[in-house]
Amino acid sequence: MITTLAILCSAAAVWTLLAPAPALRRLDRLVTRPQSDPLHAIRRGLEAMRERRTRPHRWRMSIIELCDAMAAELSAGRTPDEAFTAAAAVLDPHVSRELLHIPRPPPDHLDELAARPGAGGLRLLAACWRIGAERGGTLATVLDGLAGALRDEEAQRQDVSVQLAGPRATARLLAALPLLGLAMAAALGAHPIPFLCGTLPGLACLITGIALNLLGLHWTRTLAKSAESPH
Repeated sequence: MITTLAILCSAAAVWTLLAPAPALRRLDRLVTRPQSDPLHAIRRGLEAMRERRTRPHRWRMSIIELCDAMAAELSAGRTPDEAFTAAAAVLDPHVSRELLHIPRPPPDHLDELAARPGAGGLRLLAACWRIGAERGGTLATVLDGLAGALRDEEAQRQDVSVQLAGPRATARLLAALPLLGLAMAAALGAHPIPFLCGTLPGLACLITGIALNLLGLHWTRTLAKSAESPH
């Protein structure tokens, strides 16, 4: 009975680590409690985490849409400033708000916004804008080509991300295996928690194990980000 309970607890811990975003969204819809409920703060924290994960992708896609829309507006005879304002107004609300409320001319401000995660394409847009203003040329054609290049880059990034989904899941599973080991040891009567938390050799093993586990997760994440970055 104890062994079965330990295995179930370990499986629950692993599922918690590996639960996909859709599961979190379903849980968020099912659990409806007052604002004062502590679970509300947890849900807000999960939403904030999802927002941070999806923000770079939202910026990259919005910049592609911005270049496409500006090229269309320029081809219709509008000036670059007018084309920028019209194109930015129909983007994602968060991105649109930051693009439209700018204190200086768009090319200068775009360089600053390009420092945000996923917004690097704005630096290329600003460079094309300056070149078009200084040397002339068909800015609409240049922006159309820039949109195509950014779209291909994003498709490559998504393909690499899909291929890395398996290694990432494996890394999270390996990181959760020590919990299973502790549960099995406790089920066998080895009393691992008192040893790890109550003795100097146990504390040394615990600190070393946690440090190596975190280092492995950080290393895996760094390798995955390096593989996703365009070269």
